[in-house]
Amino acid sequence: MAAGKASLVALVLHFHVKNKLLSKSTCFSVTSCIRRDFAANVLSTSVEEPSSTTLRNNSFSGPLEHYDSLIRDGVLREDLQQKAVLQKLDQMQKDIRGYSNEHSSFFSKFFSKQKPPKGYYIYGDVGTGKTMVMDMFYNHVETEKKKRVHFHGFMLDVHKRIHRLKQSMPKRKVGKMAKAYDPISPVAEEISEEACLLCFDEFQVTDIADAMILKQLFENLFLNGVVVVATSNRPPDDLYKNGLQRVNFVPFIAVLKEYCHTLRLDSGIDYRRRNRPAAGKLFYLSSEPNVDATLDKLFDELAFKQNDITRPRSLKVHGRILTLNKACGTIADCTFEELCDRPIGASDYLEISSVFDTVFIRNIPLLTLNKKTQARRFITLIDALYEHKVRVVLQAEALLDELFVQDQHGHDDHHDTHVLLDDLGISKDARSSLAIFTGEEEVFAFQRTVSRLTEMQTEEYWIAGERSSK
Repeated sequence: MAAGKASLVALVLHFHVKNKLLSKSTCFSVTSCIRRDFAANVLSTSVEEPSSTTLRNNSFSGPLEHYDSLIRDGVLREDLQQKAVLQKLDQMQKDIRGYSNEHSSFFSKFFSKQKPPKGYYIYGDVGTGKTMVMDMFYNHVETEKKKRVHFHGFMLDVHKRIHRLKQSMPKRKVGKMAKAYDPISPVAEEISEEACLLCFDEFQVTDIADAMILKQLFENLFLNGVVVVATSNRPPDDLYKNGLQRVNFVPFIAVLKEYCHTLRLDSGIDYRRRNRPAAGKLFYLSSEPNVDATLDKLFDELAFKQNDITRPRSLKVHGRILTLNKACGTIADCTFEELCDRPIGASDYLEISSVFDTVFIRNIPLLTLNKKTQARRFITLIDALYEHKVRVVLQAEALLDELFVQDQHGHDDHHDTHVLLDDLGISKDARSSLAIFTGEEEVFAFQRTVSRLTEMQTEEYWIAGERSSK
């Protein structure tokens, strides 16, 4: 009981020290943005609020000068790899000044001499500062037609646009064949009218539906003068590695390299996992005594501050209802089964992230290859919560670093997947290296998840997630 009280005191301590902490110049978030209110169309409005670290200051000529200032003030420690990347982005910030992909007339679209600068694809290990340097660049770029978005959210928006355009087509008349319609080019044109600079965080490809359209989509974006800057944990050649029908995806890599320089940022330091003050106890092992009662008490303590009662909550997501069994105000108390065993996905998690500022996730099991689908959902869930600065309290079977188990036994019974591969004519020998069977992609992505969950337990992150004063 005393331990439970101690953890509660630590958790609510931030209410008393918040103003003091935020008034210090040294309290900056090296993560880039507080994500709020993900719009139905991710490019229609700005979806991020810059953090103190990356926020543009007019006294600086560009991102490099801003970075050097943060080093001098002791806010950041100097990282030569970050600085080398920022030197390139700093020059690009100057090159792109005044650039526009707008065309004043139909003919200028074909005869315009203004050549867009080449973009950048920045890759490296988790937590090395890729997002921070990109956001510093983004916030110093002087153009209104710029958008910064998580890549997964961008692709969700692309598929929505494609669906909308297909739905707007005239219905096929009885007895007549429908004409083939390719919506990707007009979708790319729509997007290019909204932005001449696109900055993507977490550029990754795991979905075959995304993989099959990326080449055509990005070719059209580039031809329409869109400049791309992206961060990723993978080098271009490893994107969609061992993915289904990857041979059809590979041409996209050549397009990406043609229009974007490749930069590696990998100092070997995961800054999210460096020692920082914790926000009390936010992670519990299922084996701890009285863990359910402790979490119940913690939920009640946080819910007490809400102007609401504890009740089930129904959220509307694209015309359907997502029900969470227990919530109070901006606090949701969920189980892993509730969030990851059901057939829900990124759109649901984005809605949860916009409604709640604190989410309990109970009974997280060991994530073996038999639970690969649930593991993917969990990775997507944490990405969404992290992007929106949602606070989490976790209860799991094992420590974070030990949650994903690459167990080779009993994972070969994915009947539906085998049926699909039979239909595609993929031999049994060729299947053994596919990512859908090896779990390689999940292991790789889970490293990012663990890194993010580690940062999400810090006092700095907990305070940044407080929405009541915003």
